[in-house]
Amino acid sequence: MKEQLLSIRNLSVHYIKRDSVVRAVNNLSLELGEGETLGLVGETGAGKTTTAKSILRIVPNPPGRIVSGEITFRGSDVLAMSKLELRKLRGRDISMIFQDPMTSLNPVLTVGEQIAEVVRVHEKVGRQQATLHAQEMLELVGIPGSRYGDYPHQFSGGMKQRVVIAIALACSPKLLIADEPTTALDVTIQAQVLELMNDLKQRLGTSMLLITHDLGVVADACDKVAIIYAGEIVEYGTLEDVYEDTRHPYTRGLFDSIPSLDEDCERLKPIDGLMPDPAALPAGCVFHPRCPLCADACRELKPELIGLSESHWVRCPLVL
Repeated sequence: MKEQLLSIRNLSVHYIKRDSVVRAVNNLSLELGEGETLGLVGETGAGKTTTAKSILRIVPNPPGRIVSGEITFRGSDVLAMSKLELRKLRGRDISMIFQDPMTSLNPVLTVGEQIAEVVRVHEKVGRQQATLHAQEMLELVGIPGSRYGDYPHQFSGGMKQRVVIAIALACSPKLLIADEPTTALDVTIQAQVLELMNDLKQRLGTSMLLITHDLGVVADACDKVAIIYAGEIVEYGTLEDVYEDTRHPYTRGLFDSIPSLDEDCERLKPIDGLMPDPAALPAGCVFHPRCPLCADACRELKPELIGLSESHWVRCPLVL
């Protein structure tokens, strides 16, 4: 068993507005061990990014609020940390790669200065040493160190994402949160960035929470998978558990909607309906309006996660 690095227990996050309460994350629980990669998979609006921001406590408040739950990182209670403790945690122990590199980089500072700033803040080193380390980080992600003085607009989309990865890994964090890091990139660059992240993860011994809606990316990069729907984990297990013994109807729907080279079919099989409004979630199982197995009990009773094995959990009693 790998030593536990991150533990989330019964996390609930709401966005409280004047006329409604958006229940973005509801009683969510996850665990991540040292050196592991966990894929958090779901449709847009499922609560993936809110979960990631909760780990770093950067959910915008107002209107966002962590209303309940526990987040433990290396034995420390993140939700009980002071602002000073959080400043030390962010960037040094936990780093995050955001979805769009253009909104992550400061357009009026050189890329080298932005990497060096992280090093100076957390490593307490001089300007010259920070500059040398920033150049080394650029080289590590496949960018010549001589481009230290270039600005973000002088880089392509894939190169910008590499710079963001260099910033995130500058202090060799224990946990890297990657929020759909390849969504804005073309397929060829996606493969290069994923290969780079896997290589750096192994070289630096970093654990990773990979947020995506691409099951192919998960298969290539992850050890464990958590399928999230309307703020709830509906299936959770190792890569082999979820891919080879798929149980939850939503997870099956995600796999059925992927085109296959082995089957000759004219149309894909989409999941009927749309994600529910998080401000008006349905009673009972949140997936029941779209579920092909829906029974009367599904409309009334809230299902709990059921253990199929020591590593595989599913939130549906009808698939046992």
